[in-house]
Amino acid sequence: MPRSRPPYPPEFRRQMVELVRSGRTPEELAREFEPSAQAIRNWVRQADVDEGRREGLTSAEREELARLRREVKVLREEREILRKAGGFLRSGDGSVEMKYRLIEAEKAHHGVSLLARVLGVSRQGYYAWKNRGESRRQREDAALLEKIRAIHVGSRCTYGSPRVHAELRENHRVRVSRKRVARLMRAAGLQGCHRRRRGGLTRRDPAASPAPDLVQRNFHAAAPNRLWTADLTHVPTLEGWLYLAVVLDVFSRRIVGWAMADHLRAELVVDALEMAIWNRRPAPGLIHHSDQGVQYTSLAFGRRCAQAGIRPSMGSIGDALDNAITEAFFATLECELLHRHRFATRSQAKAAIFDFIEGWYNPRRRHSALDYLSPAEYERRHHTRYSAAA
Repeated sequence: MPRSRPPYPPEFRRQMVELVRSGRTPEELAREFEPSAQAIRNWVRQADVDEGRREGLTSAEREELARLRREVKVLREEREILRKAGGFLRSGDGSVEMKYRLIEAEKAHHGVSLLARVLGVSRQGYYAWKNRGESRRQREDAALLEKIRAIHVGSRCTYGSPRVHAELRENHRVRVSRKRVARLMRAAGLQGCHRRRRGGLTRRDPAASPAPDLVQRNFHAAAPNRLWTADLTHVPTLEGWLYLAVVLDVFSRRIVGWAMADHLRAELVVDALEMAIWNRRPAPGLIHHSDQGVQYTSLAFGRRCAQAGIRPSMGSIGDALDNAITEAFFATLECELLHRHRFATRSQAKAAIFDFIEGWYNPRRRHSALDYLSPAEYERRHHTRYSAAA
């Protein structure tokens, strides 16, 4: 049996104090509840002290106590206002208009005078701004935000401000700064996808002889069909893993070949290579760069490369930078599609990946390494320049 019980909760003590103040005596309450009459009297005395009601305080002391409580309340409100202002104005836009907007948003919770003082603007200025109605800038921002929303939805809700800005410039002929686009997107809660780190599937065959590294991390090509990179990834479904192999043209970042299956046999990467050859008809001498996975060091893959006049190249073991271009594509795929959807079947995953590659990534998605052009548009402009120069 413990010698003493835990202290009573604050809410319990407050209720006891309220009962005493309503006319009940501590002795009467002690007979009805657990605490002793002396404990209840102590609680009432402490509550009176805390609230400035204890007998014995002079009028001046009570006024001073009330003044200190008011100051503490104001300081707490100021801290709360500054915390909210830090989030509201985090874009670095500390303009007077943005502060007036914050006052408008928070006036239901804090006094206008206090908000104005903490934010360093005048109360009269806020009311003048409010009564003035929407400015021309606000109307322009509202119209621009509608375009931004449409672009963001059209991007499958994946574009951040750089790609939205590029889309406004190219397809809408809107001249606006990227910072303004970022500010409007932030205020509207619109944001792009963020990449996550992914795991690899590379399994090396110790008995195989890998091809030499012909690229040495120099991922640049002067024209299409000079350098391809390739890799594998896995996609989870409720039926089990779906495996995806791709071939990417370094010049335009275009996926020129792909294949999907429920296995990781060599035929998967051979099928992706077959599609790339069928699509592009490359001249002999093209370099195909991959990691040292067993699929790429297999006899079937090496034989198909030799038949097409393709020169295999392989990076070092366990170094993602040796195949960074394809790793970047898979990061985009996972960020913009795989992490945002759950697939019940492999067929559903296949359909979604096909739509992503052929309906979005190749023809429409703006790529930061291509001056925010899509792979298809980048190639089209290259062919136009090449034809004009010929």
